[in-house]
Amino acid sequence: MKWITAHPEVCHGKPVFKGTRILVSDILELLASGVSVREILEEYPGLNEEMIREALEYAAKLIKGERHVRFKVPVR
Repeated sequence: MKWITAHPEVCHGKPVFKGTRILVSDILELLASGVSVREILEEYPGLNEEMIREALEYAAKLIKGERHVRFKVPVR
């Protein structure tokens, strides 16, 4: 995945868009409730259309059991 990542110290390890603390699940919920991509991009200027498409692809692969986000383990 180019835009989606998970890190145990960022948002409790939930998938977010790289370089943000925007939860992938929040964007998917907005889409499911009927909010348009254009409206989401206006509300979240740190996102782009490619990121939103990747979130949908990620959700589809999770449902199929094909995708997992790997945690980035901090080096101490």
